[in-house]
Amino acid sequence: MNCSTPINAAVLADYWLAALTKPEEEAAEEHLFTCDECGARLREVIALAEGVRKIAREGSLRMVVSDAFLQRVAEEGLRVRQYAPPAGGGVQCTVTAEDDFLVARLAANLTGANRVDLCLCDERGVEQLRLPDIPVHSGTSDVYYQESITWAKAMPTSTLIARLVTFDEAGDEHLLGEYTFNHTRSLPGPGAW
Repeated sequence: MNCSTPINAAVLADYWLAALTKPEEEAAEEHLFTCDECGARLREVIALAEGVRKIAREGSLRMVVSDAFLQRVAEEGLRVRQYAPPAGGGVQCTVTAEDDFLVARLAANLTGANRVDLCLCDERGVEQLRLPDIPVHSGTSDVYYQESITWAKAMPTSTLIARLVTFDEAGDEHLLGEYTFNHTRSLPGPGAW
């Protein structure tokens, strides 16, 4: 790289999202006007952001979403299948070919929780995946977890257990809620039982 002061990729992303302060934005713009290398890196950041946006809009990511996100996709005419088992309870669930998004509404008392992890477990309760430090607001009582609709449509009949956990000051883990999803495959094809 010939640039002696390359702009950090995180700063480039914040620049693209208009998340910089005015002085930071002006400094980045001034540098980008004179540096082709950082301009090329900005174009790469933009392409990456657009790619992530595309797969997020397809419902193919496993992620925590906001109520505003769910309202927006519903307003756009996309079909959101939602399940809301009570904490400690379960629900029968499925997806259809017409579904665009699959969302689990996980109710929990998040008051005072500084860090919350979402653990996805198999039917025996063995953790398979952990989404650490998910975005939550202590004033809310729900976490909206979007499961990959692509994965869910191909998933065989099975059980998934989701757990929300938090940590105390000593770093010990505490259960906020456990939710069981008994998925029945409704689509034909590979993986169907």
